[in-house]
Order: sequence, then structure tokens, then C-alpha cells
Amino acid sequence: MHPYIPHLLDDIAKAHRQDIHKELPALSLEEELEATDRWMEHDEPEQTFGYYCGLKVEDFPPADQLKTRDIQIVCKAFKKMLVSWNLNVEFPNALPSALYYYFLVNTLNEKTSIPEFGFITFDYCTGNAPACVFKEYCSCLKHWNEQEKDSYNISRDELPF
Repeated sequence: MHPYIPHLLDDIAKAHRQDIHKELPALSLEEELEATDRWMEHDEPEQTFGYYCGLKVEDFPPADQLKTRDIQIVCKAFKKMLVSWNLNVEFPNALPSALYYYFLVNTLNEKTSIPEFGFITFDYCTGNAPACVFKEYCSCLKHWNEQEKDSYNISRDELPF
């Protein structure tokens, strides 16, 4: 194990949300819908996730300095910490561990609100596979390529005009 990992894991543990067990008042369906509307109308968040949890990208060593097992341990601890803030990530299953680590750590730079109930998920999906930040690991790429191929195979007789 990289000698810095125990210190990093300690920092991640300290970054967990402290008021996680705060009892929230029971809301009626109408109150929940109003809260959702207020959240939807809210302008872009002003603060990054790192602002809330106190961690910085610079606190994390580059993936090429870590063994795969170290990366997995850090990612597991980081995801657990994210959940304490009612946040989550959604990445392609095929994403290599070094890239997973990179994108996970970079959530610290993402502007976000911290929800009191429910979850916000960082997923980076734009629906445009060729421009996807995950490049060849994009979950939509295969489907996108099949649609592109199908669109070229339409004969003139099949067109609606």
C-alpha cells in the first residue's frame, strides 16, 4: 500500500457529512413537490462539492502513482463519503480503475447543492456519445454507432417525404 493512503483514508473519513442522522420532518406529498419545485427553479449551485466536504483534488495522488488495489480502496471510501452527502456517481462499467478514480476525485470540483432528502447523481452523460468525456468507454457509444449505421441503411423508398 502506498504510504499516503492511510492518511488519505483518514481525511476521507473526516469529510463525511456530520449531520447525516439529523431527523428530517415528515413532509406531505404536496410539501415534497413544492421542495422539488424550489430545487428545480434554483440557479446553478454556487459551491463545489469540495467546499462542503473540505477535500481538494490536490489532496489525492495521481492514479499513476498508485497500485490498482490502492485506487479501489480509495474509491470505495470516497463513494461511501459521497453517499453521506446524498450524492452519487454514475460511470460506465467498462471504465478502467485509473479513469474511475480520476473522475471520482474530480467531483470535488463540481458545483452542486447538497440535498436534504433524495440524491443528486454526477453522471456526465450528455447523450452525445462522440463527444462523451468517457471516450471509448462511453456506455452509449455502441447504441449510438448502431443508430448511425441504421440511418445510413435507409433506402429512398423508406423515407416519409
